[in-house]
Amino acid sequence: MTAAALAPLRRFITDTTAFLRTEPAEAETLDRAGRWLGDLVAQDGWLPEALAEPGPDAYRQYLLHADAQGLFSMVSFVWGPGQATPVHDHTVWGLIGVLRGQESSQAYALDAQGRPQPQGAAHLLRAGQVEAVSPRIGDIHRVANAYDDAVSISIHVYGASIGTVRRHVYRDDGEIRPFVSGYSNAWLPNLWGLD
Repeated sequence: MTAAALAPLRRFITDTTAFLRTEPAEAETLDRAGRWLGDLVAQDGWLPEALAEPGPDAYRQYLLHADAQGLFSMVSFVWGPGQATPVHDHTVWGLIGVLRGQESSQAYALDAQGRPQPQGAAHLLRAGQVEAVSPRIGDIHRVANAYDDAVSISIHVYGASIGTVRRHVYRDDGEIRPFVSGYSNAWLPNLWGLD
């Protein structure tokens, strides 16, 4: 992949890094970085194909960037047909932008017994659309590929290196299981040294 093809991704990373170093409030972060992510996912052709490969049995989460100071991380989520997450949280702010295909997103809240309860109806996120999550505005959801016969890809940005964050899966019976997601790739793409 050429530097020119990667330019939109590099610009997003550079702009977001500079912005987050000013220590903005979360609401401002979600607004500004959300608009930038919307601009990024409104165009295609910048995601390396090696980071857009679906898994046969479960979605894949490829690390695109992890800020050295822990300000944020960026991953591509690649959903095979019909693949979905369990009900889970993030514990940090996050932005989800759909690059290809469509995703179904269902928000949840815990009832008095700690069981996850749907909040409203699930909604579709289409290519180019962005939504936000955080403990402040709502952090528990379930996401699925809206297609049973095609791949969908979304780009996620989080206020930490999300693959190293201790998070939770919420079962219907109220059991809460901690997990650390890790990443599907064992290497980072070279976004900076290409000509």
